Amino acid sequence: MLAALGACAPAADSSTPLAELRLGYFPNFTHAPAIIMLEKGYLAEELGAQTTVTPVVFNAGPAAIEGLFADAVDMSFIGPNPTITGFVQSNGEALRVVAGAASGGAGLVVRDGIESVDDLAGATLASPQLGNTQDVALRYWLKENGYETTVEGGGDVSIVPQENSSALQAFITGDIDGAWVPEPWLTRIVAEGAGHVLVDEASLWPDGQFVVTNLISATSFVTERPEVVRAVIAAELRAIDFIEKNPDEAKKIVNAHIEALTGKGIDPAYLDAAWEKVTFTADPLASTLLASADHAKAVGLLDSTDLDGLYSVDILNSLLTADGASPVAQP
Repeated sequence: MLAALGACAPAADSSTPLAELRLGYFPNFTHAPAIIMLEKGYLAEELGAQTTVTPVVFNAGPAAIEGLFADAVDMSFIGPNPTITGFVQSNGEALRVVAGAASGGAGLVVRDGIESVDDLAGATLASPQLGNTQDVALRYWLKENGYETTVEGGGDVSIVPQENSSALQAFITGDIDGAWVPEPWLTRIVAEGAGHVLVDEASLWPDGQFVVTNLISATSFVTERPEVVRAVIAAELRAIDFIEKNPDEAKKIVNAHIEALTGKGIDPAYLDAAWEKVTFTADPLASTLLASADHAKAVGLLDSTDLDGLYSVDILNSLLTADGASPVAQP
């Protein structure tokens, strides 16, 4: 159906300036490049006055994928697992990864008394959502260490998917023994729940890097509007450069933006600690997403790992090489 919808859409005239760009992102600090490029005006500058930028805020990956399927957004910052799901569900036709955004910042935090993997038998652990990036990481790590889990919460270790804020409260009250969560929730559970980190996910990946946020485009959009995709990536590269050179100012801008969207910012102390664990990078770290897909299949959460054609990084690489930087690996 998705392919049929795309076929019915009128072809864009790339010689005519695009009137509106609809860009999706989340009110998460791991989406800092999106927030900075909006707040600093980089995206508007790269696109030019003829194109209006319409930010579209999502709270979860599945909603962003549905937005892309429904032609409600043209491009979106999103996590790796929803990216995989959207690609597979559309038989490889709906989307392409055109750049990275952030790496790192996740792990397993546990209560006192759990000091090693051997202490987890019979434990109850939380993950943000069944099949999401952290859920897959937790299930695969447990499987690698000899524990069986089920999607219903059974097995040697019970996994209870719940929102990160709920996991924090459940940890404080003792209803769960731990949680595999992204930052800043990892830092918050340690600070507010007196937990300790049993697994820093960075330790499980080569060079400590693994994709946590990337930038996707509707396939038709990157095909028909490559000049717009180029402008978006150029703006993102400027945002990442600003973040690297002005981390304190970047944190304030991002936190104020999140507070404006959600009504509550991140405690600056937590943000400082969490920020140190995340690397903002335009490299989509494709090998780590492909490995995550294999992990999801291994734990029964994904039927197919055929992701051939998922990446379209030619535009990104042309911008990087023009700036004297090394191109990212072609998957």
